[in-house]
Amino acid sequence: MLKKILCLALMGLLINVAGAVPVRAASKEEKQAQFAGQVKAGIAKLGTGAEARVEVRLRDKTKLKGYVSEAAGEHFVVTDSKTGAATAVAYSQVKQVRGHNLSTGARIAVGFALAVGLLIAVAVIAVLITGGQ
Repeated sequence: MLKKILCLALMGLLINVAGAVPVRAASKEEKQAQFAGQVKAGIAKLGTGAEARVEVRLRDKTKLKGYVSEAAGEHFVVTDSKTGAATAVAYSQVKQVRGHNLSTGARIAVGFALAVGLLIAVAVIAVLITGGQ
């Protein structure tokens, strides 16, 4: 009986140790700096030019729409497509960014998926029309 209790206790301790995940609490400034780095990487991936369209929401609740005309080390510039007004935005001021362009690879993948879906739909309709013969 004592062996069973010790065995169960040991198993419980081993499962507890194996499932333990170290947690590191980050300060608000560290989280903001990490998010700013993610925004910077996202803007770099998006690129610059008229095709790099974005919607940016800042921490002061300001919303900007346009395209990224410049991406520098500490800021990027959003130019409004309609008015041509350029606004420099520090990466640390950004609360949310939405990019509105697709890369060439993504366009090819979407086109391929649509073509496959169309072929499947045509095949199903053909089977339904012929009555499964």
